[in-house]
Amino acid sequence: MSPKIHACLLRSIVSKLACLSLTCVVTVISGMPRSYAADWIVETVAGTGAKGYSGDGGAASEAQINNPYGLVIGPDQGLYFCDIDNHVIRKVADDGTISTIAGSGKAGYSGDGGPAKEALLNQPYEIRFNSDGNILFVEMPNHLVRKVDLKSGLISTIAGTGKAGFSGDGGPAIDATFHRPHSIQFDAWGNLLICDIGNHRIRRIGKSSGLVETLSGTGEKKATPEGAPLFQTPLNGPRALDVAPDGDLWLALREGNAVYRIDMKKGRFHHVAGTGKKGFTGNGGPAATATLSGPKGISLDAQGNVWLADTESHSVRMIDMQTGNLQLIAGNGERGDGPDGDPLKCQLARPHGIFAAADGSVYIGDSENHRVRRLRKKE
Repeated sequence: MSPKIHACLLRSIVSKLACLSLTCVVTVISGMPRSYAADWIVETVAGTGAKGYSGDGGAASEAQINNPYGLVIGPDQGLYFCDIDNHVIRKVADDGTISTIAGSGKAGYSGDGGPAKEALLNQPYEIRFNSDGNILFVEMPNHLVRKVDLKSGLISTIAGTGKAGFSGDGGPAIDATFHRPHSIQFDAWGNLLICDIGNHRIRRIGKSSGLVETLSGTGEKKATPEGAPLFQTPLNGPRALDVAPDGDLWLALREGNAVYRIDMKKGRFHHVAGTGKKGFTGNGGPAATATLSGPKGISLDAQGNVWLADTESHSVRMIDMQTGNLQLIAGNGERGDGPDGDPLKCQLARPHGIFAAADGSVYIGDSENHRVRRLRKKE
């Protein structure tokens, strides 16, 4: 074979190999699963990004807020959120206007028996509605839970003495002491559950009795073993919880960097996400082998997927319950402020609150950006 023919043949082979290689690459790329985040857009619904306390009566998007944490859609379809460093509870109505529901804007502890808007609150952290349509919220530095009767507008304390401690199990919740309670939720029977994080316990207040008891936790900051019993098992930083329609509890451990499902029928813990080590790895893969970074918010959507405010990774992540995989939905792991639009390009700053609404939207308390944001599916 002449050198000229040999060279031509070599070029032909190289060209075919290059095409084959490119085809393989294209095939691999086209066969990759589409990013979950690609189905969503993010937008700001409250806050300008500048911390402050202004705007009541006007558009929520033009109001100033200061460190939003827990949030929830109320029975009236309004968005209620804890504006913690303004020491108030605020509401965004259907028409987009913002108002204050509870708190005078000054830190303290006073006002029980009087109008909620004249009371002194101290950093309300999380908020829920009971079956009567009244607001319950935690004041973490005051170590208690309070209620606002929306019909009368009056405020009262329903759990805690205002002093830090661990006492009162078996007695009235109003006489018990808690230590930095953070998250609250109602179980399937209407009992109030409290993440008593300083005591490393979940405590329960009976709906009818008003008595308090320890549901889980020993007070020790130790790992929670897979399959461990509900009672007398240690919890390392129980920070946030939600309840599934079947009655199971979902618990995020902030210090433990993990998520557990608690089978309430069998009274057992089941590890679902997080290795226990702090990190931001495993997106797109099995949730159980991923690393989390201080999750402080958890919410279940209508499909049973578990949404997390992964606070210290400045992101929103979701456990897809069909696959068991952990998906990154918003943020990129770096602290920042937006922009709205593509959720993976929208940087967050230590988000604490998260709420998956019935209409499919997911609300985020983008805490240190002083904004409330909403994830919604593209049309």
